[in-house]
Amino acid sequence: MKTSRYLIKGGRVIDPATGIDGFMDILIEDGTIVKIEKSKAQSPKPNDTDQNLQPEVIDASEKIVTPGLIDMHVHLREPGHEYKEIIKTGCLAAAHGGFTTICCMPNTDPVNDNQSVTDYILKKAKLAGTARVYPVGAISRGLRGKSLAEYGELKAAGVVAVSDDGNPVMNAQLMRRALEYAKGFGLLVIAHCEDRNLTANGVMNEGVTATRLGLAGIPNAAETVMVARDIALCELTGAPLHIAHVSAEGSVRLIRKAKAHGLPVTAETAPHYFSLTEEAVINYDTNAKVSPPLRTAKDRDAIRKALADGTIDVIASDHAPHSSIEKDLEFDQAANGMIGLETSLPLSLQLVEMGLMSLNDLVAKMSTNPARILNLGHRGLKPGNPADLTIIDPEKKFTVDPNTFKSRSRNTPFNGWELKGKAVLTMVGGKIVFDETRE
Repeated sequence: MKTSRYLIKGGRVIDPATGIDGFMDILIEDGTIVKIEKSKAQSPKPNDTDQNLQPEVIDASEKIVTPGLIDMHVHLREPGHEYKEIIKTGCLAAAHGGFTTICCMPNTDPVNDNQSVTDYILKKAKLAGTARVYPVGAISRGLRGKSLAEYGELKAAGVVAVSDDGNPVMNAQLMRRALEYAKGFGLLVIAHCEDRNLTANGVMNEGVTATRLGLAGIPNAAETVMVARDIALCELTGAPLHIAHVSAEGSVRLIRKAKAHGLPVTAETAPHYFSLTEEAVINYDTNAKVSPPLRTAKDRDAIRKALADGTIDVIASDHAPHSSIEKDLEFDQAANGMIGLETSLPLSLQLVEMGLMSLNDLVAKMSTNPARILNLGHRGLKPGNPADLTIIDPEKKFTVDPNTFKSRSRNTPFNGWELKGKAVLTMVGGKIVFDETRE
């Protein structure tokens, strides 16, 4: 069988897991990292067994090479909502965004609360052959919040976590049992923190802007009271808790305090919560309608600070594709969610540009930390590991144009934004799944 070899030369390699930050050469053979060493002018000689096979050289000079980016919060919509996204297009969008691994939420139709749906997703992902897909199973059967799904069955099928994302688990006793049950199977619970009694019929953040627009508001407390409850249940059970899409300053305070007390709490936010405010909906732009809603500048700044000081561990896109059927409606009637796989990295790089975090910190939040929190294993850039990596051009400028996206949907409020920095090559298991220099 023909041996495949790549030599990635001269890039600045950043890997928080191994402590690497320097100009290195990476030799890859048959999908596995063979050698990482300080960059040399000459290419290494091939092994004696393959004297005739020279590695294909990938010039990474003036670029950044990182462990493959991981997005732990993605909606792939298949099965059931294929007109919005299918696993193939979602994986392709991931590759073009620099992501080698994505975790897909269970709010499909049917819901991923059983082995057959998990098997279907994994089969489709394998056929796509573009990104590694780790399904997230449902906390409750049918996402109805009435009874727990079969976590043992889901774990055996291949899920890495459980969540009712899109729906809060309103019953505190059920959430307690979910944490206890999931802990027994080594599954992470990802919490969608929202008190639906406080959300009521709200469609955007409660405040002056909502009043001016004549739209019903959602108070920050709809999120923070559930964050407080779930942290209390985490303390009661000792089970790991991951809080999804943090948007409010009050939530940040609670998470920071929980971590100071040594509780096994981790958290994520999405780029739109540190890039936008509620002002983005000023013209009733339904592409800026999300759950939880975009908040105030004070909340946005609190999210940025929480990312900088480590209170928030992960940046995840919360990629939520919708068609024009759900978005081209009156604001009250439109669906929540925006796509994000193809803008997540460039928007996050703005935090580095603003001096709010280092590149090392950013890589940790978009690769190392998700791998650790989900216990994915075999991640990072070191010999013997699968060659999952991302090459980033930090100086590349481009204009966001959703018509060029690989996602099946176009619902982004960032259309027309001028951004700097993006992935230019994505490699999964030694296979190049996206290479902008070849397109």
